[in-house]
Amino acid sequence: MIPPLALTFYGDDFTGSTDVMEVLTWAGLETVLFVEPPDAARLARFPGARAVGLAGESRGRGPEWMDAHLPGLLGRLAELGAPLCHYKVCSTFDSSPQAGSIGRALEIGQDLLGTPWVPIVVGAPKLNRYQVFGNLFATVGEEAHRLDRHPTMSRHPVTPMDEADLRRHLARQTDRPVGLVDILALKAGRGEARLAAEVAAGARAVLFDALDEASLLEVGRLIWEKRPAERTFAVASSGLQYALTAYWRSRGWLGLDTRDQRTGAEAERIVVVSGSGSPETAASIRTALEGGYAGVRLDPRATAAGETGPAVREAAAALEAGRNAVLYTALGPDDPGIVRGDAALRERLGAGLGAVLRQVLDVSGVRRAVVCGGDTSSSVGQSLGIYALTAIAPLAPGSPLCRAWAEGPADGLEIVFKGGQRGGPGFFEEARRGRLAEKFAKK
Repeated sequence: MIPPLALTFYGDDFTGSTDVMEVLTWAGLETVLFVEPPDAARLARFPGARAVGLAGESRGRGPEWMDAHLPGLLGRLAELGAPLCHYKVCSTFDSSPQAGSIGRALEIGQDLLGTPWVPIVVGAPKLNRYQVFGNLFATVGEEAHRLDRHPTMSRHPVTPMDEADLRRHLARQTDRPVGLVDILALKAGRGEARLAAEVAAGARAVLFDALDEASLLEVGRLIWEKRPAERTFAVASSGLQYALTAYWRSRGWLGLDTRDQRTGAEAERIVVVSGSGSPETAASIRTALEGGYAGVRLDPRATAAGETGPAVREAAAALEAGRNAVLYTALGPDDPGIVRGDAALRERLGAGLGAVLRQVLDVSGVRRAVVCGGDTSSSVGQSLGIYALTAIAPLAPGSPLCRAWAEGPADGLEIVFKGGQRGGPGFFEEARRGRLAEKFAKK
């Protein structure tokens, strides 16, 4: 059975954290995502929570930061007593020894919880992420790309993926042996034997392939039934939640997924802030501009320096005139507005984008917003004073419409934290409408 508190999770960025919350919520497990470790009073506001998460920022941090912060953050989650404590990573697994080291996070969590071997699930077919023979693939449009040949992730400005074999990729970040339960073993019903053999051979972490729903369900069974400790540490994308909920549903412990039954109300106006350089976000911005949204191009260095007045006034004027507004730093991966290699500037830029959004919301009274970019989202959430999120309705997979919980003006704000590669060209209008485009005709 599923215990009252099924699991806890730490997301290495904001958008990845909302991804996990979404999967669990639509599965029928009430989930609350905190922005900072909650005290007893804040936990008590969510008495029905079956999963508790913490939206973090380690994806953009170095190993020294992880050493200083992750033991305390993961420790606070582990104290809640759930059988699984999940370090949530992006389904593109982009990381390096210097930035967002998944290997270092694995070591910290494994040592903290004393987990003999750490399950690693990265593939998530619902997100068009597939792991086969240890290699990770992601689709763009209708075409699947190996990660080291992916048009965006192979050129990521901070952590470009030049290796799709995740065992080799992790070997750059940790010297702990990593095993693999591959797709052939899963399909042949030999996953359990393969897992036992890998652990017996000395694996301290084990990757699980995930190609389709059937293989993902078997992964969920193996992890839940064979988890190696009373409190097990796991490293995974939301593929872990998709796997677990598939298995739990197969056992009759969960009802049907409620994704298709949930919609949000339509908002009169919406404001978008983007620090993303992905082609998917660029397509969304262009579509919004063509559809009448007011576009405000932000200079990254000026924004990072707090020179936000002109942009705020321009966006506020557009909103006052009844238009929607999108403020952005870049249009695609080749845009000169992308900040490359300057970690300090990127951090200041995130804070600056948060200040821009806060000021626009304060002046305009708009109560729905979209924030684009995983590295941007954490800073923006902190700037708004948000301490928790709960999911309202699905939009693009991994980017739900959320209700913000805050002590100040942001309380009750409806907000979407969109990963750079999530959402189609019409995503911003879908966010304003509170539902996916294919549901419009049903209303």
